[in-house]
Amino acid sequence: MVQGTTSDAGKSVLVAGLCRVLARRGLSVAPFKPQNMSLNSAVTPEGGEIGRAQALQAQAAGIPAHTDMNPVLLKPTSDQRAQVVLAGQPLQHMDAMDYHQYKTLAMDTVMAAWRRLQQRHEYLLVEGAGSPAEVNLRDRDIANMGFAERADVPVIIVADIDRGGVFAQLVGTLELLSASERKRVCGFVINRFRGDIALLEPGLDWLEQRTGKPVLGVLPYLHNLRLDAEDAIDVSQGDKDAARIRVVVPALPRISNHTDFDALRLHPQAEVVYVAQGQAPPPGDLVILPGSKNVRADLDWLRDNGWEQYLQRHLRYGGKLLGICGGLQMLGDAIHDPQGIEGQAGSSRGLQLLDVSSTLQAGKILRQAGGYSELLRTRLAGYEIHCGQTTRGQAVPHFALLDDGREDGAVSADGQIAGTYLHGLLDTPVACAALLRWAGLETARAVDRDSIREQELERLADCIEQHLDLPGLFPACFEAA
Repeated sequence: MVQGTTSDAGKSVLVAGLCRVLARRGLSVAPFKPQNMSLNSAVTPEGGEIGRAQALQAQAAGIPAHTDMNPVLLKPTSDQRAQVVLAGQPLQHMDAMDYHQYKTLAMDTVMAAWRRLQQRHEYLLVEGAGSPAEVNLRDRDIANMGFAERADVPVIIVADIDRGGVFAQLVGTLELLSASERKRVCGFVINRFRGDIALLEPGLDWLEQRTGKPVLGVLPYLHNLRLDAEDAIDVSQGDKDAARIRVVVPALPRISNHTDFDALRLHPQAEVVYVAQGQAPPPGDLVILPGSKNVRADLDWLRDNGWEQYLQRHLRYGGKLLGICGGLQMLGDAIHDPQGIEGQAGSSRGLQLLDVSSTLQAGKILRQAGGYSELLRTRLAGYEIHCGQTTRGQAVPHFALLDDGREDGAVSADGQIAGTYLHGLLDTPVACAALLRWAGLETARAVDRDSIREQELERLADCIEQHLDLPGLFPACFEAA
């Protein structure tokens, strides 16, 4: 099990890399994360919802993603409430205290998924959540040492040296564990190191003497590692061609599945600009309203930050506008939430840019989907994650005709505005290129996001094989030097 001293210490990436390392050896390996809190999720082939990181790790292991890999997913709707997704399906919304009490029952689902994976695979690589040293959460813990103790798995602790204070992170974390938990820790990994390793070695020697635990490796900072981010929006874009198109995306407070835009960030002809609280949106060729876990609240945020006027100006000057999932709902005439699915029950006036109306309902649509878009003149593939049902005005054309006969989304009469429920539609190279052509790029290159992801997983695995003590971790399949 890989645990970290902090969130974003590198747990997800390390597990993904180790999955690829073992898979390259021909071993049957699967990822597992007992509890994940993220608004970036994926839909599995069987129609369940898991964290985006576990879907990436499954790809690294060379196997299809499955709901057993992430039995508990928490999707925050506010600072104190979250939707609890259990075994791939939405259970209910809970506040922090209610969920803390519920974790005893959630552990049963976690262990059942763990046992099923054990029966199917030789190796399981487990990712913790946050830090195991959160003493206020130790009671009923299912995400870190609580799971490790119950499942009886060894633990390595990874720390991010790029943040500074790496020795304090590791020693402090170890000190706050119980005696049995400390005994379970088999070593440390220091992540994101840059510089001369000789300057670090005295500290490594001190750390091993102070704790009695080995440093299993020091992983270098991998610049421009182009893998799906679990939570934080990655704004890096690498080198770009001189001729490019600008895509503007509001960084909504409850933005969900921002990985929808990774293919555009990687595209050499596209510049993606995320606009946060208090920032003025710049002129752009294409504006995309992303998904949201609290659509009405994020719609209020757009209005409070001047986006309604900005979008009117953007459209007057001929810009294109796309809404994805929650973004589609915002573009419509109204959003109704009679049952209080995402917050206080009620209705909100939409941006009234598309003749559609949306109603949030209990029960979530979770499925992979494909079809054809007349607007983009190409096939599409993606997945749906939404609680809303959207109805179009009588004369409003759909965005895509799906393979199962359903009509998805909507398009304005002039073809300048479109909305869809399909997440991930830009991951397909031809669809991404078609969208850029629609937005005004006459000659758009096709960039294969999946191929780039594979290259980066191989690069990550090569780095781990070079810098990590794999024989110490996996003595049965790696020979000591």
